[in-house]
Amino acid sequence: MADLPLTIMPKLLTYHELVKRENWGDRLDYLKLWDKPHTSPRAISNSFYKSRWWMLARKEVLLRDLRCDLGVVGMFINDGIIIHHMNPLQPEDIDNWTDDMVDPEYLITVSYQTHNQIHYKTVEPLPERRPGDTKLW
Repeated sequence: MADLPLTIMPKLLTYHELVKRENWGDRLDYLKLWDKPHTSPRAISNSFYKSRWWMLARKEVLLRDLRCDLGVVGMFINDGIIIHHMNPLQPEDIDNWTDDMVDPEYLITVSYQTHNQIHYKTVEPLPERRPGDTKLW
């Protein structure tokens, strides 16, 4: 029997795996994208982010995460809330409007600053966030 090449499927990041990490820093490390190749289909995703489909998913995730950064209870976000796709959207997701785009299992609430850390890694290390913090940073 001929050897068949193995196709390695990338591991999807999930909400259930994320919440096993108790603190903000470990959750950030789980989600970091700065050392992984990815592109953003922003140029073609505007209609999706304005859709009722997305707005309903966004509302569901905000309620689940209690508007807390990375879903860490007590780390409330007062402004700049983003619902982050843990697995970056691909152009084919946008073209086909796949269910994964709105599945809460692949979405998490983050602050604007945390979102930038996930994607770009900041030059200056940010202090560890703790429940009850009144300032974002």
